[in-house]
Amino acid sequence: MAFGPFLLLALMEGLVTAAVLALAASGLALVFGVMRVVNVAHGEFFMLGAVIAWFVASLIPGPAWMAFAAALVVAPLAVAALAALADALVLKRLNYDPEATIVATIGLLYMLQQAALTVYGPDARPVAAPFDLRLQLPWFGYSGYKLFVIAAAAVVLAGIWALMTHTRAGLVMRATQVDRDVARAFGIDVDRVYMGTFALGAGLAALAGVLIVPITQAHYLMGGDPLLLSFIVVIIGGLGSLRGTLVAALVIGLSDGVISMFFSPTLAKILATLLVALVLVFRPQGLFGTRT
Repeated sequence: MAFGPFLLLALMEGLVTAAVLALAASGLALVFGVMRVVNVAHGEFFMLGAVIAWFVASLIPGPAWMAFAAALVVAPLAVAALAALADALVLKRLNYDPEATIVATIGLLYMLQQAALTVYGPDARPVAAPFDLRLQLPWFGYSGYKLFVIAAAAVVLAGIWALMTHTRAGLVMRATQVDRDVARAFGIDVDRVYMGTFALGAGLAALAGVLIVPITQAHYLMGGDPLLLSFIVVIIGGLGSLRGTLVAALVIGLSDGVISMFFSPTLAKILATLLVALVLVFRPQGLFGTRT
């Protein structure tokens, strides 16, 4: 193959990475934007989505699409419920103090990781894709499921944008984000908003894990890279900025695909970290963030 087809393949792989990363990072951005909580356990919610998808796929007989469809519903809801419980039992009791919640979510990270190791085991296990479609381009064949991942992520992200901008729930979340004391004075149940936001962020991470597991494999340590890349995306895009998160995810995903194809995945991570350093030096609020 000539250079052009290789570049096209790298860009398509980068779009898949960007789609999954945008889902995971948007959950992290929502939690920080509304609650001002840095959720260090966010990667473990991603991991739980993949692990629960494996359990659902192994328990439901029949065609692969049926098990995968069930996993798409069950895993995000189960992880969101777990996150809501963690919020009620831990974060709320700490009054959402920024420093205390960082320590608490670090502890939650290790608890979830070790629980997955105990119940699921140390092995990486595959989950079958819901369909086996391969599109034959002039230069190479490409997985139809990967294109489905891009489309599914785009639909979900459009739904999140509509939720935040065109619904009463989004208005309440944005009001709480601006000033929780004023929001409480106007009768908004801030604790309930925080619980829903934390659950929504965790559910988005779990959904990203379900979508990626047929491409990779479910493993109890798979949350590390998504957590790091999500932080990179959120910092570059601007803390709490959903638009910045999407743009940064696209930039990081495409650059990761191209650099990994022609050089090495390690170099892609190094350059992404360097970009974070440059953003923090020259624009600490991120590309689309605002100074506070």
